[in-house]
Amino acid sequence: MSLHLHWYLPTNGDGRGIVGSGRAGASGIGDKHLVERAPTIDYLGQIARSVEQLGFEAVLTPTGSWCEDAWLTTAALSQVTKRLKFLVAFRPGFISPTLAAQQAQTFQRLTGGRLLLNVVTGGDPTEQRRFGDFLDHDERYARTAEFLQVLRGASSGTPFDFAGEHLRVEGATAALSDWGLPPLFFGGASPAAEDVAAQHIEVYLAWGETPPQITERLERMREKAAAAGRQLTFGIRLHVLGRDTAQQAWGEAHRMLDELDPARIAEVQEQLARMDSVGQRRMQSLHGGGRDGLEIYPNLWAGYGLVRGGAGTALVGSHEEIAERLEEYHALGIEHAILSGQPHLEEAYWFGEGAGRLLRQRGVVTEVAESVGSGAA
Repeated sequence: MSLHLHWYLPTNGDGRGIVGSGRAGASGIGDKHLVERAPTIDYLGQIARSVEQLGFEAVLTPTGSWCEDAWLTTAALSQVTKRLKFLVAFRPGFISPTLAAQQAQTFQRLTGGRLLLNVVTGGDPTEQRRFGDFLDHDERYARTAEFLQVLRGASSGTPFDFAGEHLRVEGATAALSDWGLPPLFFGGASPAAEDVAAQHIEVYLAWGETPPQITERLERMREKAAAAGRQLTFGIRLHVLGRDTAQQAWGEAHRMLDELDPARIAEVQEQLARMDSVGQRRMQSLHGGGRDGLEIYPNLWAGYGLVRGGAGTALVGSHEEIAERLEEYHALGIEHAILSGQPHLEEAYWFGEGAGRLLRQRGVVTEVAESVGSGAA
């Protein structure tokens, strides 16, 4: 079982500080307090080409009103890369499942099979209402379950009929590519989300909690999937801050922390507290909104979560230490690591030529094939 390494595309902007992401009440692109590099196609293309050269398998592109559209951005970037896959995040409540199936098959044809899909149900009522979605938390997950049934049915090659509480289609179908429907990635910490994952998803994602917390979640999800007659693959979403020495890495973490305005922390924590995401509440419980005690496990730092929604922890330390922590998660059953660091261009090199190189030398990560299909520029 190899560990698959993926990176992150900052389509909400980038900078040398902690740039907010998925923040409740956010509007526009990125966090104006800290964005130093706009998410232009030139800059995002520079990141994409770099992570491809560094041996990452795919890049995650987020979804929301606070970032650029994931489908359009990745379609453009596919034409300036050759091998890199794109893990496109999208929200099932905002798009027809038949249209999503059609978009996925078109993307596969245009790129030679370089699409992965990240299904994001959404955990911020303010953000959901911005797009016209007024369902409550559990209803959103019930709709996601129906969406995934139609998505698979429309991608089966046979016209598909479905009538549920939230969705109804007749003869849903999409012209299939040679690569078919890509694997579905999905995260969620509530019982409703876990049930959807156990029944419909290939890769279940968790944000960067401690290894004991991850162990408990993976054991529960294995049991739920087995009860549904299925098996899951698991992934983790983390930031990384690696340097030649631990002292250098923690120096950078402290610099980022020193730049945070206490009023800014309080503002973001108040906004995040209004979300109905169980995963977000778990992230906030790791730090409690304070600056003390942020190293919650060896090399696992919760400082990101003070001003960033979503993934709120980072692996901080020497290249050796970060490699060791990723090996620890891998030993628990984690097969996909979706990583990021700010700025995303420079940190991709720090990791790729540091901990990533060590993981390859140890056989934990295998080399990615030079080409995944014919269709890429």
